[in-house]
Amino acid sequence: MQTESTRDDGRRAIDSREALAAARLQLLAATRNQLVLHLPLLGRDDYANDAELAELKRIATSGRRADIRILLHDPAAALRDGHRLILLFQRLPSAIAIRTPVEDADRQNTSGWLVNDTGGYLYLPDASQPQGRMALTDRPAQVPLQQQFDEIWGRSVRASELQNLDL
Repeated sequence: MQTESTRDDGRRAIDSREALAAARLQLLAATRNQLVLHLPLLGRDDYANDAELAELKRIATSGRRADIRILLHDPAAALRDGHRLILLFQRLPSAIAIRTPVEDADRQNTSGWLVNDTGGYLYLPDASQPQGRMALTDRPAQVPLQQQFDEIWGRSVRASELQNLDL
């Protein structure tokens, strides 16, 4: 049974891989121009299906304000695995930026999250587990995630190993 709160802001618990995939797609579809992703782990199926990639491409090509920032802890593994998100990044590097945390405290942060520009968020306390919470519009809960992302982003380095080398 849906509560009034669930209908209004889309808040719900995430408790399975299916619920997690549905939440990601719903939040990506709600995004206008700006998105941040904190990905300690990038599983083979995370942000890799056709619908998610289509939404990411739509965001990346949405105009001058398009901005997708990704903190990826192990870009070399994603590149080695040929992850489809990396391929999209390589095709659209002007709208998608990927950095890697370098400080130990940042690298030990195992929580994963997505924050969009419409007040939505997805938060997983342990990115290796499909358990967490999401909301379509909950700016008060979103703000600390965005602030933490910005702080880590400022201390991180560009994931240069992901750049296409057009020689």
